[in-house]
Amino acid sequence: MGALPKSRISKARQGRRRSQDQLAMVSLHDCPRCGEKKRTHHVCPNCGTYNGIAVIKPRNRGE
Repeated sequence: MGALPKSRISKARQGRRRSQDQLAMVSLHDCPRCGEKKRTHHVCPNCGTYNGIAVIKPRNRGE
């Protein structure tokens, strides 16, 4: 025998539970060094800096 629910879940209760499943937009901010848009708390893919420190070698665009 499979599992059976003790009682029916109403549409309102089901909707309240599913309201937490929505996707959130990624917040973008300007990089203080180069001015390009970047994700918050991430290394800038354009200039390769994080918190004013060069962390990675920047990508060469167009090559």
